[in-house]
Amino acid sequence: MATVQPLAEVRAVRETGRRMRSRLLDAAVEMFKARGLSGVSVAEIAAAADAYPSQVTYYFRTKEALFVEAACREVLYVARQAEQAAAGAVSGSDYNRRLVETVIGSPGLALFVEALSLTRRRPDLAPQIARTFERLHAEGDRAYAEARSRRGWRADGDAGVAARRFWTLALGVTLREGATETSIGDAVDEMMALLRPEPARTAGAR
Repeated sequence: MATVQPLAEVRAVRETGRRMRSRLLDAAVEMFKARGLSGVSVAEIAAAADAYPSQVTYYFRTKEALFVEAACREVLYVARQAEQAAAGAVSGSDYNRRLVETVIGSPGLALFVEALSLTRRRPDLAPQIARTFERLHAEGDRAYAEARSRRGWRADGDAGVAARRFWTLALGVTLREGATETSIGDAVDEMMALLRPEPARTAGAR
């Protein structure tokens, strides 16, 4: 007759597993931000987390899967930090600038850009990226709509579209910054210019 494991033991095992996954992610993300995917080994991640290399593969299967999950978690942290930084904005332009200054140049966003590039070669990792975009857009939509309602700002288009446009521009500017000698200050100015609404065209203008 099969032995039924007590519920308390099952919960304890699950909690231990969650703590180990979190430790591995915490250790990995700092190393990845400093040295990139190729510059970090599974053994180094395990040692930094006081774990065994086999535990990395047990919880994440591959270093690449761990990298993508770490990058996705990190960009969501960046989004939360940006929302907090923009909470006290007194105008729509001030709101945008606080968001941009928090996001552009952040190691977490650069890590996410690298994860996007990786998933082009590893489509099995794409669902994690897709779920992260859904959260980024939903949270950005919610935060922007709340800020407009709270401050009584005029609505310039759909909040959901604004959130998607923001992250599309942020990723593009970050990719360019990493591939060129563009400074963070110049990248911030570039994105602020891209976010600025186009002037309304007069009738008959081409």
